[in-house]
Amino acid sequence: MPTLFTKIINGQIPAKFVYRDDQCVAFMSINPITTGHALVVPILEVDQWTDLPVDLSQHLFQIATSIGNAQKRAFGCKRAGLIIAGFEVNHCHLHVIPTNSIDDLSFANAADHVDGQLLQETSDMIARHLHA
Repeated sequence: MPTLFTKIINGQIPAKFVYRDDQCVAFMSINPITTGHALVVPILEVDQWTDLPVDLSQHLFQIATSIGNAQKRAFGCKRAGLIIAGFEVNHCHLHVIPTNSIDDLSFANAADHVDGQLLQETSDMIARHLHA
C-alpha cells in the first residue's frame, strides 16, 4: 500500500511543491513548526533514513542544503534546521526548517492548520530563492 507521501508525490493528495527531480521531491509541511518548513522526501519508499542507498542519501542532503540556503535568503533566518524524526510517516523525510533559535525546532510548536494560500506563498518564496 502506498504511503501518504507516495500519494502526495503521485498527485493523489495535493501539496505545495518547492522542488522535484527524478529522485526526490520537496514540499511544504501542512503542520509547519515555522513559516517555510519544508519536507524533502525520496520518491523511493524507504522507511528509515539509515536504510537509504548511499547515493540517494547524498542527493537528499544536497537538496536539503539547497532548500535550507534558499530559506535563509527568503526568510532572513539565522539558520536552517534539519530534523529526521521518522515517526510521523513511514517514508523517510527530512524536515528543513527556517530557525532563529533552538525553540524553532520543537514539534510541540507545530501549527494545527495553515491556510493553503500562505503555504503557496512560502513555497513560491523558497522556489524563487532556490533558483536565484
